[in-house]
Amino acid sequence: MIASAEDEKELTLVDHLVELRDRILKCVVAIVVLFLALFVFANDIYTYVADPLISALPEGATMIAIDPTSPFFAPFKLTFYVAFMIAAPYVLYQLWSFIAPGLYKNEKTVAIPLFISSVLLFYSGIAFARYILFGVIFGFFISVAPDGIQVAPDISSFLSFALTIFFAFGIAFEIPIAVFLCIWSGLAEPDSLAGKRPYVVVGCFVVAMMLTPPDPFTQSMLALPMWALFEIGILAGRVIRKKQQDEEDEESQPNA
Repeated sequence: MIASAEDEKELTLVDHLVELRDRILKCVVAIVVLFLALFVFANDIYTYVADPLISALPEGATMIAIDPTSPFFAPFKLTFYVAFMIAAPYVLYQLWSFIAPGLYKNEKTVAIPLFISSVLLFYSGIAFARYILFGVIFGFFISVAPDGIQVAPDISSFLSFALTIFFAFGIAFEIPIAVFLCIWSGLAEPDSLAGKRPYVVVGCFVVAMMLTPPDPFTQSMLALPMWALFEIGILAGRVIRKKQQDEEDEESQPNA
């Protein structure tokens, strides 16, 4: 019996679903393997992340664990997130391998640098939070503690704060990618985006208010880099837009 066109389409869909399942399983296995390899160093990883806070504490002060299970579960949870972040390039590679066959050649040319840039920018956002933001805000918050107040942060509360900040800055540093895609796809022009700069600045502070603790200092530390990254996205968009216009001009010229 000859298979009908609908059967072939259904078979193709099933094949895609099987491939997607296999790639998801590969991603899960990679994260689990990394987690198991890192779990031995869970306490060291937690200490490394919390070091800016520990260093800012007054002499003799330490972090505390209010919940009896926190000394185990806080490093456990952090190690899982670290394993996921380390595996992110592999996860994105699996995603790219799944969608690449359906892309045009010009789309593939742009997609590969975007994937690489998105990973690097996400890591840059986390690094900015860990090496710059944490050292500044923890020293400031602890220095303004009222007299008679002993600063002893809870390890679970710090972990929730750190993960929120890492995620917020990692996503915020993806702004150039979003701006570039809008310009490259034709959804917006560089000049039109530049003209909306005042609204973008306000929007950056609004987003920072929603993603960070309720203090103007931390919010500004997120909003200002977001604004700067928006400007970088416009510059990159101008370059790609000029290239697109040059290609269109070449195609419109009659052959000699």
